[in-house]
Order: sequence, then structure tokens, then C-alpha cells
Amino acid sequence: MNRKFWIAALITFINALSATILIPTIYLYAKQFHLTDFQAGCLLSMFAVAQFFATPVIGKLSDRFGRKPLLMISLTGTVIANFLAGTAPNAIVLFLARGLDGITGGNVSVAQAIISDVTKPEERAKGFGIFGAAFGLGFILGPVISLLAQQISLGASFLASSGMAAIALLLTITLLPETLAPEGRSRQINLFDLGFSELIRGFTLPKIGLLLLLNFLIGTTFTIFTFGFQPYYINVLKQDNRSLTLLFCMIGVLGVLAQTKGVSWLTQRTTLTRILFAGILVRALAFLCMPLWPDILYFVEVSIVFAMFNAMVQPMISTLISLNVKAEEQGISSGLNASYLSIANGIGPIIAGSMVNEQHPITYSYPLFLAGFLNLGILWLAVKTRKQYTPTAMVRQ
Repeated sequence: MNRKFWIAALITFINALSATILIPTIYLYAKQFHLTDFQAGCLLSMFAVAQFFATPVIGKLSDRFGRKPLLMISLTGTVIANFLAGTAPNAIVLFLARGLDGITGGNVSVAQAIISDVTKPEERAKGFGIFGAAFGLGFILGPVISLLAQQISLGASFLASSGMAAIALLLTITLLPETLAPEGRSRQINLFDLGFSELIRGFTLPKIGLLLLLNFLIGTTFTIFTFGFQPYYINVLKQDNRSLTLLFCMIGVLGVLAQTKGVSWLTQRTTLTRILFAGILVRALAFLCMPLWPDILYFVEVSIVFAMFNAMVQPMISTLISLNVKAEEQGISSGLNASYLSIANGIGPIIAGSMVNEQHPITYSYPLFLAGFLNLGILWLAVKTRKQYTPTAMVRQ
């Protein structure tokens, strides 16, 4: 891996810190504004819906004008939006701030395109594994920073997130060189084309269409789980935000180990698709097992298994997508992938929020069961269609 890769990985890590600081607090922060569970789900969806409309445009612009300027714009939006959210006087401002963050929230897709730019095809699985590990490290340190910020207020977590994004922005400006060569850039771009035609036909694209569909379904079930996870942990298991934050730290540690050591070890011994199948199967079983017994020690044990295998799913999907597109289409494919994930992130919390009832705590287990059964269906689809998206030249048979 070259210097450009490690600079991009460092920026990704700090950007991940900015995002993961919010994970343990956003549900409780929504409750501080007296939002219902369904309204809290809508707040989570607000960011995703705005990101859905913006990310294809950001991906396309990065293919035309380069990765660096678009990453700078995305990070600037995060800095401003999270500052507004942390100082929001009411729920309306909070919703608007989350929408602004979503509109400029193409930093992940641009970062993925950078990884594709600076890695060789045979190194790409390892590169995306490290990319995923950067987010895993964010899951370790982000909740720690969040826990410290919570000693001031829940809103302080958003201010800390804004500060981390500002550091990532500064590093992007001063250290990150442009990774897209002039000869690799798209020559024509329609600024008025929001990318809806690509979104409509995205699922029908050869090879990557199925991968985009699988990732969309995986993302939807994961956001159903993540919304149900926090209220179940707090309201059913009777835990507090402090232990919730520590649990996120543990999940982050295991995720980093899986993505740095596990991905590299497994890709030398088996195929990308088999790793993907194993990850989907274990997360499905974990979702189904979590609510079977409302005991904190049991829940933590299941979470440990879940964290180790779940961390491998996204790097495998990203690698398979990257290996199935041309160099000049990496930004567009990453943008499409991020957009479908944004739709998933918008759908999942609303589905989960509509299933739960604060007066009946048992309903907090319903999103977990639903996510588990849906993942079994996704696994069946992934196995059945595997020959259509498996790159023959890069994967052990």
C-alpha cells in the first residue's frame, strides 16, 4: 500500500470518528426533544433520504473534477451540520441539520473511490478491509469520545463530531493529493442530471446490479436492526447509555480484528463470495438469537459473535463491486452503492419505528426478529445468483 492510501485511510478513520461519536447518543438525543420512537426513526431517516439524493451527484462530480474537492465539500457540510445539531434549540432545527449533513454526506463514497484509485486489483480486498477497519477503529474511539462528551450533554457529542470532521477536512486540504489522474476523468457531465436514470437502471447493470441489490437489502436489514438495538438494550435489558457506549467500543475492537486480520487471512484461503455468505449467515442467526433471552450477559455473548462476522460483509461487497467495474466508473459505482445504502438507511428506521410500541416493551424485539429472517432470504438470493457476479480472474475457485 502506498502513501496516498495511508493518508486516505487516516482521513477515513477521523471521518469515521465523526460519524461513530453520534451512534450511541442519537436515539437518546431524539428522546430529549420528546420525539416518539417513530419520530426518532424519521430523524435517522432524514439524513439517509437527503444523502440518497446527493450521493450520486457527488460520485459523478468526483469522476469529473477529482476526489479531493468533493471530499472537501462533503466534510465541510458535516462540520456545519453537526454544529447546528449540537446547538439545536428545537426538533425542527435538529431535523434540518441532519438533512444538511445528508446533502453533503458523500464522503464515504468518495473515500471508497479513492481506495479504488490507489490500489491494484489484487490488493483491493485488502484495501477495503483496511478501509473497513478504519471505521472499526472509529467504533472503538468514537464511543469513548462520545462517552466523555456525554458528561457535558448529549448535544456535546454532535459538537465533538463536528470537531473531528473539521480535523479530517484540514488533513484533506493539506495532505491528500488528488488520486484521479486527468486521463481517467469523465469528459462530459450533465450538472442537471441528478442521476435518477442511473438509480433506476442500477439494479440491471451487468454483474454489479446484483451486488447493488444485495447491498441494498443488507443495508435495509442492518438499519432495521440498529434502530431496534438501542431501545431494546435500554428498555428491555434495562441498561444505560454508559454501558451501551462501552458495548459499541467492544464491537469496534472485534470489527477491527476481523477486518485487518480476518479478511487478509480468509482471502488467502477461500473465495470472496464464501466469506460474504458466512458473514450474512452469522448475522442472520445473531439477529434471531439476540431477543430470545432478555439477559445482558447472553446479549453480549451473541453480540461478540455478530461483531466478528458482520465486519466482513461490507468489505466483501465493496471489493466485488470494485472488481466488476472499469477504473473510470469507480466513482459512479461507489456513488450508486452509497445511494442505495442511503435508501436502505432511510427505510430501515421507519420500518423498525412503526413496529415498536413504547407501552409494550416486547415489541422492541420485533425488528431484531424481522432483520434475522430477512437476512436468511438475502443469503438464499446471494448463493443462488453467485455465478453472475463472481470475478473469475481474481478469486480462488
